[in-house]
Amino acid sequence: MTAAITAMITAVVGVLGTLFSPVLAQRLTARQRTEDARLAGEQRKFEERRAQYTAMNRASRQFHTLLKDALHRIRDGVYTEQERAQLEEARLDHRDRYAEAQMIVPERILQASRDLNRVLALGDAAIKRLDRGLARDGESVERALEDLRAADPCLDTMRELMRQDLGVTD
Repeated sequence: MTAAITAMITAVVGVLGTLFSPVLAQRLTARQRTEDARLAGEQRKFEERRAQYTAMNRASRQFHTLLKDALHRIRDGVYTEQERAQLEEARLDHRDRYAEAQMIVPERILQASRDLNRVLALGDAAIKRLDRGLARDGESVERALEDLRAADPCLDTMRELMRQDLGVTD
């Protein structure tokens, strides 16, 4: 090769490099933006799930606690209208958190929540009957408290599944 041909090849490579450099940089930037958007979307979904799990856990535990409190107060004859209203508010909050969760949480967590909901709903119904003096045969405050204890393992299972889904390990 002569010096002229080498110079010509070098010039062509230089010009092509100059022309393609912005195109290559643009492609790399576009790939990076796509990856950043994907990661941001995953992070947003994770944060939504975490917030939903926190709300579900809090609402479920609050409802459970107020159910137990109501039974104790009914037994002691000191159940008030204010406590009835608090329990109803907790029931509605629990229902709303569950409805929201149905849209974004995995089925195994919804199943755990359904198992818990069955126990809590039965407890709520028993409380309403006991409060109104319409208890079924064999239904009592003590029996309702015993039945409500079935919520404890359901609460633990639901919480554990949520933690696993969020990647929380001990």
